[in-house]
Amino acid sequence: SSSSGDEALRDKRARILSRGLPKQKPIEGVKQVVVVASGKGGVGKSTTAVNIALALAANDSTKEVGLLDADIYGPSIPKMMNLKGNPELTPKNLMRPLKNYGIACMSMGFLIEETAPVVWRGLMVMSAVEKLLRQVDWGQLDYLVIDMPPGTGDVQLSVSQNIPIAGAVIVSTPQDVALLDAHKGAEMFRKVHVPVLGLVQNMSVFQCPKCKHETHIFGADGVRELAKTLGLDVLGDVPLHVNIRETCDSGQPVVISQPQSDAAKAYLKIAMEILRRLPIPPA
Repeated sequence: SSSSGDEALRDKRARILSRGLPKQKPIEGVKQVVVVASGKGGVGKSTTAVNIALALAANDSTKEVGLLDADIYGPSIPKMMNLKGNPELTPKNLMRPLKNYGIACMSMGFLIEETAPVVWRGLMVMSAVEKLLRQVDWGQLDYLVIDMPPGTGDVQLSVSQNIPIAGAVIVSTPQDVALLDAHKGAEMFRKVHVPVLGLVQNMSVFQCPKCKHETHIFGADGVRELAKTLGLDVLGDVPLHVNIRETCDSGQPVVISQPQSDAAKAYLKIAMEILRRLPIPPA
């Protein structure tokens, strides 16, 4: 019949396509990988990734958490986590992550001068990503949070196809322009069979520090509407607050420096929602 013929053709195409894909190989010592991504830059993705990593550790002090900065061109994790210096090498020639606030961190920012631009073509970027994924001694981690670069390009595809990912978190502001790109980001992960755990609505509301009046600068509930369209959950709302920016700029993220603040509580809630949606790792 024509339907069985169509099915056979689809199977053949899938087999041909799968030949070109690299075989996924887990990162040694890492139980689960969570990627934090956004379609567009400037929506607070790195700030969210840093505070999610700290919140995962804060929610369960028995768990070991790592943070990988996969943004080769604009690494910001070293500044946000107050870390400087070059990684030491193990006898096996693997890089040892730098550590602060109990989080093991690796970033391109540790390997180049702080103000030096990375002027590389795609192949060199992919080689750097491969090194960050495969040539780091993470020890034993329960969760590795990967701060992805913005967009849906080579780095995102390479990471998604090379390592098993437990889930992706998409960060967006409620602004229409950001939501268009967040939609593309979510669809990309679905295409490469990475489960999307949910969306984070960042910079959701601004409260005037003097009169306490609330303003939705980037629009209201745009991420919630996108989540409905995609059939996904909103993991949490993070307000547009000067403390979040100041604490990350000073290398003392809000989850660590102001754990009782509304902002820190928002990140702790998001971390709990992520944990609820992660598959149970193998023993």
